[in-house]
Amino acid sequence: MNKTNTAPARLGFIGVLLLTLAGCAGLAPQSSLEQVQQQSAELTGQDSLHWATEQDQPPVVRERIAELLAEPLALESAVEIALMNNPGLQARLFDLGIADAQRVQASRLPNPGFSIGRMTRGSEVEWERGLHLNLGSLIALPLSRRIAEGQNAQVQREVSLSVMRLATEARIAWYRAVAAQQSLVYSEQVLQAADAGAEMARRMAAVGNYSALQQAREQSFYAEAALAQLQARRERTASHERLVRLLGLWGEQTVFTLPERLPDLPEQPFNQPDIEQQAMASRLDVQAAQQGAERLATNLKLGKATRFINVLELGISNNSSNEEPVQRGYEITVELPLFDWSGARMAGNEARYMQQLQRTAEVAINARSQVRESYQAYRTAWDVAAHYRDEIVPLRKRISEENMLRYNGMFIGVFELLADAREQISTVNRYLQAQSDFWVAQSELDLVRFGPVTPSEANSASTTSASPAGGH
Repeated sequence: MNKTNTAPARLGFIGVLLLTLAGCAGLAPQSSLEQVQQQSAELTGQDSLHWATEQDQPPVVRERIAELLAEPLALESAVEIALMNNPGLQARLFDLGIADAQRVQASRLPNPGFSIGRMTRGSEVEWERGLHLNLGSLIALPLSRRIAEGQNAQVQREVSLSVMRLATEARIAWYRAVAAQQSLVYSEQVLQAADAGAEMARRMAAVGNYSALQQAREQSFYAEAALAQLQARRERTASHERLVRLLGLWGEQTVFTLPERLPDLPEQPFNQPDIEQQAMASRLDVQAAQQGAERLATNLKLGKATRFINVLELGISNNSSNEEPVQRGYEITVELPLFDWSGARMAGNEARYMQQLQRTAEVAINARSQVRESYQAYRTAWDVAAHYRDEIVPLRKRISEENMLRYNGMFIGVFELLADAREQISTVNRYLQAQSDFWVAQSELDLVRFGPVTPSEANSASTTSASPAGGH
């Protein structure tokens, strides 16, 4: 009687043990999205990141985009639209779902196998039934789950960096689009001044008051101004379309207005002598590379733990016959490492781990250098723009005022006055470009505190595939 009750008790204990090992892991992609949002919130300035999990865009998103495009598109409005509507980012967010599914899959118990057979010997009929479970996979389950969780965390950091990079690219595209729009306005003013000078030179040459050389010079100024205006128009179109692509707009959405001018240059640049140390604590590519090294280290431990037990199965048998009592028992299947001792597999795993350590060091060195370079570019861009604002533009304005006084006193002619007007407009346009360069440098500096500006620099060093611990 006691023997009869022992088997169910053992099976119940085994069932509880298996459920404990399996845990209660469930799909939670929204949790990964929240982690990405939290990691990228400081740079993006957005408190909500939309993930289009359905084929059709929700009405609330369409209405919000239409609301933002109804007014002159502000800088942060462009960032908000990009994070809601950029198809490339939406595709990247699905990596969160894939990594989360792999994490859950790695937490699942291996499926048991069931076998049944029928044997006859004369009038005797024998039924064989068996239940098999892969103990090797079961033993490796905790480490496999830890590897998948590390991979999931690494994907979260990489997606966060993609979000930050898109926000930075949207800001840069906005700055350049507004600057190109302003440059077009100034180029049209230069063209008008050159046209006026060329027309006056033509009329004066017609009555003999202007030489052919002087007329040719004025006509040359006009031809160059016309070419510059065409180039400015092309740049305005290219920068507008670049912004459209990043925002994911199409159809009537592409017809939007921008502010008339760039933001004013700040009075002083921010001084951060410890920016390198701050960046090393927040660089997501460095964290991802470290996470990859830890994941490979865990994978190496798993490979050592299962080196000689690639196949380890437990089976429970139940054989019944119409002439003999029921036979019950169990069997264990073990692969004999006669030909393959897993030495090559272990050597490969160790090489991948050492490779990742070197790549992690490379990422850290590059990160420090990129931060220093970006900060120096930011300070230089501010110095150049501030020099235009404080020195060159005021001097150019003063020269124009003096020339106007000389023109009113009939000391210079109208052609000299027009030439001075063209030069003043060109100076202001160069200051505008210096402003644009500064805002671009600041945007890149904001990004480089969290990851490299160039995507390939992050992906080449932080993403390393690990071979499975099991198998050959």
